[in-house]
Amino acid sequence: MLGRVWTFSRQLSTMRVQSEEFKALFTEGLKTLSDLFAEERYELRIAGGAVRDLLTGKQPHDVDFATTATPDQMKDIFIKAGIRMINNKGEKHGTVTARINEQNFEVTTLRVDLITDGRHAEVEFTTDWERDAERRDLTINSMFLGFDGTLYDYFNGYEDLKNRCVRFVGNPAQRIQEDYLRILRYLRFYGRIAERPGIHTKETLDAIRESAPGLSGISGERIWVELKKILEGNHVNHLIQIMYELGVAPHVGLPEDGNLEEFAKVCARAERLSPKPLTLLSALFSHPDAVNKLDLRLKISKEERNMGLFLLKHRRELTADPKDSVPLKPYQDHVIDSREADAHRKVCELLKYQGEEQLLREMERWSLPRFPVSGHDLRRIGISSGKEIGSILQELRECWKESGYQTTKEELLNSIRHEKGSLV
Repeated sequence: MLGRVWTFSRQLSTMRVQSEEFKALFTEGLKTLSDLFAEERYELRIAGGAVRDLLTGKQPHDVDFATTATPDQMKDIFIKAGIRMINNKGEKHGTVTARINEQNFEVTTLRVDLITDGRHAEVEFTTDWERDAERRDLTINSMFLGFDGTLYDYFNGYEDLKNRCVRFVGNPAQRIQEDYLRILRYLRFYGRIAERPGIHTKETLDAIRESAPGLSGISGERIWVELKKILEGNHVNHLIQIMYELGVAPHVGLPEDGNLEEFAKVCARAERLSPKPLTLLSALFSHPDAVNKLDLRLKISKEERNMGLFLLKHRRELTADPKDSVPLKPYQDHVIDSREADAHRKVCELLKYQGEEQLLREMERWSLPRFPVSGHDLRRIGISSGKEIGSILQELRECWKESGYQTTKEELLNSIRHEKGSLV
């Protein structure tokens, strides 16, 4: 429940939040954290994405905190209270992580960016909440929430959130040049928040176009985190098209000659099927080299790379035969014949790519049957030649597949006995 009592101070607007999701945050650990800062008279508020989630009725998975206390002051607080601190690598940028009641609490000092190079920033600590909000990327991510439920909103982030508007704080070009990854963050949140595709300001699109080359200096790992979230959100086809139109694509590892027509078709076919990011991206690829270049740029996992290569190879040749009484059988046979442990999962992604929703549901329910005959079984009926055993096993496997994997071990062995004239 949001109590809509608004006050104004400079650009600041406030209101009261008292939702069930907000109340659920107050564990014993958080109460302890809040009391410690209050006792020392330092302000402590919930910051960024958790505020955005709470305002949209979602329970945040990660909660970050901002404070007027410096890192040294925070450490003094925690040491005095006997609280363990972990992961102190973020201290340079003002972040201290405390471990309270088996919970980690990441608290960051309010700061302003003094010098930025598009990747890193030199920061100065401050006690001014508005200046900290001003350095953040999007208005919907620039809000703070007090422990009494007071929302502190300096840039109309709540109005933008209600209107499903994704907007940079201040000047888009300036925000992007502070950190070029914000191009992808803008697109990612557009897919998460915006109601319709294509509602961008000219100023924002111009800023992205001019700054796109800056993404070449961003690590592949950071880009891949954002790109995957774009591909898992809404308006995916529109956002990838925008990346090509604005010159972003080649700087993030996507092929310059990406097949956008095929990508649009696959997005439409797989829209309700929850495809993996590489399932969608593979539609852009026309050659295995494109997968290898993506891997080289983004450092994708071996599993993701293999998925892309699999889809590229089989998207045309492994298909359902509409004349077949069991249209799923070519896919099942592929899994049976494959020696890869993840063959079943790969085939499910292929069915998503092809938009075969009914076959996908059947495949997801299908359990891989076990071929019932072994070399040991053939030796027991008197066949000792290794070469002959291999040949017979292959022959029996084909018979078993043709039967829809229904033929029993005894039926298969009897066929060999009959063929060999053996009474064994």
